[in-house]
Amino acid sequence: MSDTHAQSTAFVRETMLPAKPAPVTQTGAVRWLRENLFSGPVNTALTLIGLFFVYTLVTHFYPWFRHSVWNANSMAECRAAITASFGDGATGACWAMIRERWHQFIFGFYPPELYWRPIAVFVLLFVALAPVLFTHLPRILLGFSVVYPLVAIWLLWGGSIWPVTMVAVGFVLGWLMLRVLSGVGSILAIVAAVVVPVLFWVFAVGPLDDALTSVLPLAIEPVASDRFGGFLLAITIGVGGIVMSLPLGVILALGRQSNMFLIKTFSVIFIEFIRGVPLITLLFVASLLLNYFLPPGTNFDIILRVMILVTLFAAAYIAEVIRGGLAALPRGQYEAADALGLDYWKAQRLIILPQALKISIPGIVSTFIGMFKDTTLVTFVGLFDPLKGIPDFIRADFNWKGIYWEPFIFVGAIFFILNFSMSRYSMYLERKLKRDHR
Repeated sequence: MSDTHAQSTAFVRETMLPAKPAPVTQTGAVRWLRENLFSGPVNTALTLIGLFFVYTLVTHFYPWFRHSVWNANSMAECRAAITASFGDGATGACWAMIRERWHQFIFGFYPPELYWRPIAVFVLLFVALAPVLFTHLPRILLGFSVVYPLVAIWLLWGGSIWPVTMVAVGFVLGWLMLRVLSGVGSILAIVAAVVVPVLFWVFAVGPLDDALTSVLPLAIEPVASDRFGGFLLAITIGVGGIVMSLPLGVILALGRQSNMFLIKTFSVIFIEFIRGVPLITLLFVASLLLNYFLPPGTNFDIILRVMILVTLFAAAYIAEVIRGGLAALPRGQYEAADALGLDYWKAQRLIILPQALKISIPGIVSTFIGMFKDTTLVTFVGLFDPLKGIPDFIRADFNWKGIYWEPFIFVGAIFFILNFSMSRYSMYLERKLKRDHR
């Protein structure tokens, strides 16, 4: 009887057991090592091989970095200091060259007394990018983002303020044409928004500039394009190309998807031609051949020419990246836009493009990074890029003849910081726009 009663009585604990700590192998650094470096025989073998190579590289290059010299006036002084400190046959890095010539790597040959202008442009660049990159900031700041390119052009190149102002007036005229004629027809409005500013810039800017300058001369000291160099040149071309190539790439991608024969044909020919030609060829066109197609006496700034060709080159690749994003969208998204009664432009702006651009973020950022690194190719058209032009100029000085690795390491580190920042921001943007939680 007692056995039956014992079997039929349920035991219910009235208090909770205290939580036990997780196994050591499932927490902290040990867990990370097991999951990422020693998760299996192959992964373990690759980890050990990688550690061997890292150890070999560190032991080989560490003495060179440890023997670094920061205070010297020439390569000969660096070598003498290394020999005096570490004995005959010792080698070491001569960072004294970077310490003495860092301003040329950053500013090129920009007048030292005017360094405040590129520094101001660089600081204002972050102010202009902030509301674009981080949507939680006040939208009113976008007004400065719109006018920033013109402010940057005026500060960097200097001269009269009126040509830059006339460029802004041309964009305002284009916007007015788009608003006024939007009710007549979208194609006519777009054509007028492009043609009217171009005609204004070609025929009206010169006379208006002369008239306004004679009445109210507002100008700062001009700086010629051949004074640009180093990272000032690379960032100017890179940021300008990025800003202009993205909207142009979107237009080309939509044009390639268009049902209009002429627009689609032009877009396909442009994209395939640009993608089939090396960038260095386009840079030679910008430097040499473009002048043959311009009216006699035309002075077309070399940096502007290079920036235009770099923009076209990047836009062709961005167009294909965005076209992939458009093709990845389900057909139902287009049908949903039609069901809502949206016209083509509203459907693209509100439904199609936001999703396509989100899909295309990795490819777009990769194109931007590649384009920014390709700005070093401008050395072949006579501009002093930070990777080859400036180091070659420094080596021409007898005091620094023979220096080799230090400029490449310094320039490579700065390029890495800038490109890595773009890459990390793209990952942040992907996480922010991610809507699924798989």
